[in-house]
Amino acid sequence: MSDQRLPPVTFGIKTTPMRVPYEDILRVWQEADELPDIADAWLWDHLMPIAGPKDGQILEGWTLLSALAARTERLRLGLLVTSNRIRPPAVLGKIATTVDVISGGRLIMGLGVGGTLQPPDAGGVVGENPAVAEYAAYGLTLVPPAEGIARLEETIAILRGMWTRDVFDFQGRHYSLTGNRNEPKPVQWPGPPLLIGGWGNRTLRVVAEHADIWNIPGPPHNTLDRIIERGRVLDDHCAAIGRDPRTITRSVQYIVSYDDPATDRKAITELVAAGVTHIVLSLRSPYPPRAALRLTDRIIRPVLSTTGEL
Repeated sequence: MSDQRLPPVTFGIKTTPMRVPYEDILRVWQEADELPDIADAWLWDHLMPIAGPKDGQILEGWTLLSALAARTERLRLGLLVTSNRIRPPAVLGKIATTVDVISGGRLIMGLGVGGTLQPPDAGGVVGENPAVAEYAAYGLTLVPPAEGIARLEETIAILRGMWTRDVFDFQGRHYSLTGNRNEPKPVQWPGPPLLIGGWGNRTLRVVAEHADIWNIPGPPHNTLDRIIERGRVLDDHCAAIGRDPRTITRSVQYIVSYDDPATDRKAITELVAAGVTHIVLSLRSPYPPRAALRLTDRIIRPVLSTTGEL
């Protein structure tokens, strides 16, 4: 894909709210809100720490997002990504509507399958799945991957129905609604853009059918070659349904190092050269002073200059 066919490269930041107080997250978001080179800001959707000590503090994602939406003015915002296993779809749709209204139409609806049962031959034993302890602690159930995909598709249908119809009924295999009314509607019509995170073959089929943005974790979770290969799978799914793959923004989450910006710039420049046009810079805690400005000066603007977009 030539550069002439690609949209401009944009950057976001992600404040992973694990062992971080609200005041620190708010500080980074409000700073980023004043920096035009940062287009969007993201949280995650976990209820307990998924790495390190288990007793660290975590704030609930959508509640926190609503608070941050009220304290910012420009940034687009969302969860990277919402677990489809935590909230009933219509309840999630009402929550998302509320955040879109509070933010004045800045929400991006980040959505993923959520916790699923991973078979022992899927690269590890079931006990290594971080969702097991988290879901057990909060009374949530893990489902087989195929069921997780089916539930995700039903959720997408419910969100779009309740965001656009005055009265909405839905009857699916896993969810049903009778007489749903969702007022006010989201500010964005026909609803916030949909970002789907994941890289499995079945998830990429759902991305091809429904998503505006596809997000995949970058290095070290997925190598550049792996991201390129998964992008080709998405292209194949798009071809099968007659969709132009260029209508889906390719987004990668990249964890920054703070102390080695040269390596970060090199990795991100390679991602951009491979066709990625949205980079979410994920911050490790604790966040350094002026974290957003630091990312802008050391990573974002140098990369945009290298790629000819400044």
